[in-house]
Amino acid sequence: LEYDKYILGYDSTIKKICEYELSVIDETKNSESSFVIDATLSKPFILLAGISGTGKTRFIRKQAEATGSLEENHCLVSVRPDWHEPSDVLGYISRLGKNGPEYVVTDTLRFIVKALKATVGEFTDTGFNIAENIQPYWLCLDEMNLAPVEQYFADYLSVLETRKWAQDDEGEMAYTCNALVKPNIFGQLEEEGLKKLRKDLDLNNPIDDDFWHYILENGIEIPFNLIVAGTVNMDETTHGFSRKVIDRALTYDFGEFFPNNFADFFKAKTQPKALSFSMLTQARSEELSSVEADEDGFKTIKFLEAVNEILKGTSFELAYRALNEILLSVICAQPKNDISLQAVWDDFLMCKVLPRIEGDREKLSKPGDENTILIQLDKLLSSQLSDIWEGQRPDLLSEKSDEGEHLVPCRSKEKIRQMNGKLEQGFTSFWP
Repeated sequence: LEYDKYILGYDSTIKKICEYELSVIDETKNSESSFVIDATLSKPFILLAGISGTGKTRFIRKQAEATGSLEENHCLVSVRPDWHEPSDVLGYISRLGKNGPEYVVTDTLRFIVKALKATVGEFTDTGFNIAENIQPYWLCLDEMNLAPVEQYFADYLSVLETRKWAQDDEGEMAYTCNALVKPNIFGQLEEEGLKKLRKDLDLNNPIDDDFWHYILENGIEIPFNLIVAGTVNMDETTHGFSRKVIDRALTYDFGEFFPNNFADFFKAKTQPKALSFSMLTQARSEELSSVEADEDGFKTIKFLEAVNEILKGTSFELAYRALNEILLSVICAQPKNDISLQAVWDDFLMCKVLPRIEGDREKLSKPGDENTILIQLDKLLSSQLSDIWEGQRPDLLSEKSDEGEHLVPCRSKEKIRQMNGKLEQGFTSFWP
């Protein structure tokens, strides 16, 4: 079965940008089956935070199985406490061998190249056309904050912001991204070193000749189908996250979004939706025009302005990146009414705004304001999220195992009140 689906919705404008075909071979049954992408991540870098044993790593495995296979679409990398620089992730040049300099390849880099290769269609004079049937590739960084993320993941965090989808001269959507591993690195290798590198990257097949030469000339970029998912435990053995990391990721409190219900251990009543990547990096009015609940993005912009007004004058103030990402979240979710739109805002608060906030009462207060920003946010959101604040809202990432929409309480309401309770003891943070 071949399955056509639009990542962001069903409007003809979105179709032009995001239509793709998905076809999966089930080798164990020697038959072809199809899968459905149920939800789209607005950004391909997520943090799954929660106590140990909740199933964060297993969640990522199941996502890879739902949209591909573990053998092809999943890579588990255990982060080591002694990682302190990008070479621990992306590899490095060693000059200790007898055959001249050679590039030491990591499992992470090999998987990135594998995901990049999956996006390659036919080569042209200017590069390559995007392939069909592109599946998401899931890179799981297990116990991601055992080492300082800002150090060993610095290159990825910087290059992530250079991804861009834009129309080319022929009106087709084209993807560009700066190189994670720059081509001048490969220029330091001699013939034997290049042969070894090609072999270590699993590109020795003659059909990979064009792709190999493309990498030598352009370096290795972040593939648009690569989703990096880090599992996070916040305790005395781990490192905290700076806002540089939080601003570039979607942070999910795993216990809130995918709670462990012991009574449902043998037969789950809900299940996570199959997630995939977005083919948008910049929110534009033409994509917003397909959103029934907010056709021009005006409601969402006013909402974020109101939230940011409370955060102004503190170190938690939001900028253009946050606005772009909340609009991308709206485009990806395609809400049809105010309740669904407020559900998108609710999840955005949980993923992007509240994880930024931590500190004591002095840090969370502004001069002249009697109430902390948490109390002010609680009051503001009770009106901004009035349709879901006291009731329930649709879950955008999970669904019922049987038919019917899965409804959950407003997440940010409970999280803000939890954080406020911690603040009364002297210090608060988002993390469980």
